[in-house]
Amino acid sequence: MIRFRDVVVRYPGTTTPALDGVSFDAVEGRITAVAGPNGSGKSTLIRALIRRQPIESGSIEIDGADLNSLSTQEAARRIAVTPQREEPAFPMTVDEYVGLGRFPRLGLWRTPGDVDRAAAFAAMEKAGVAEFASRRTDTLSGGEWQRVRIARALAQEARAIVLDEPTTFLDLAHEMSLFELLHSLAEEGMAVLLVSHQLNLVARFADSIVLLHHGHVVASGTPGEVMQASLLERIYEWPLVISRDPAVGAPSLVPLRRSSAAR
Repeated sequence: MIRFRDVVVRYPGTTTPALDGVSFDAVEGRITAVAGPNGSGKSTLIRALIRRQPIESGSIEIDGADLNSLSTQEAARRIAVTPQREEPAFPMTVDEYVGLGRFPRLGLWRTPGDVDRAAAFAAMEKAGVAEFASRRTDTLSGGEWQRVRIARALAQEARAIVLDEPTTFLDLAHEMSLFELLHSLAEEGMAVLLVSHQLNLVARFADSIVLLHHGHVVASGTPGEVMQASLLERIYEWPLVISRDPAVGAPSLVPLRRSSAAR
């Protein structure tokens, strides 16, 4: 489980915190989605989780252990993180890149064995990139590269996976395929935490949504509880209506044209 408790993050030279008392849990067997407009603190949340940005107060716990008490290797055994932006320092083959996900299990001096190669291949199959195994990373399209990064995270065999805008560069079919994958990972008992702008996809698949605005949690609950037109209009500052997804009955956001809303 990933637990945020009253987390405050403030960037140097600013008076207003980027995160101000954020608390929520991402638990095993469930998909927890963090949503909100640009500048709401979503990426800062991930930066704090991977210790790229120190927290001013509060705590982040991973399986009951304070994040600051864990070594980098131990933290990576517990959570796998796919950040929004990432490029390898030099090109390598896809299977080599995915194999880097085994580092937390190997350490500095052990070489990958059959178990590690099998785990990397299984991760590539799950992410739908096994056919790219021998390709160089600099030959991949944006969508292919995104799925390869997810495969590397899966190769860590952590109990939790965290993804920052995982559907960037993905087409419709691969967006749906990714969310189906996350759903299956949650069913297998993983804690899945994702940051996403795709509210309609999130509403279909997530068990809970945490809505951020100006660094505060303004709503937290099931998609039906959070996807309220009056709340989302105020947060996103745009007219909209909430309908029902005809396929699964989940709430679905429909933005309006301002000229239509004014009539």
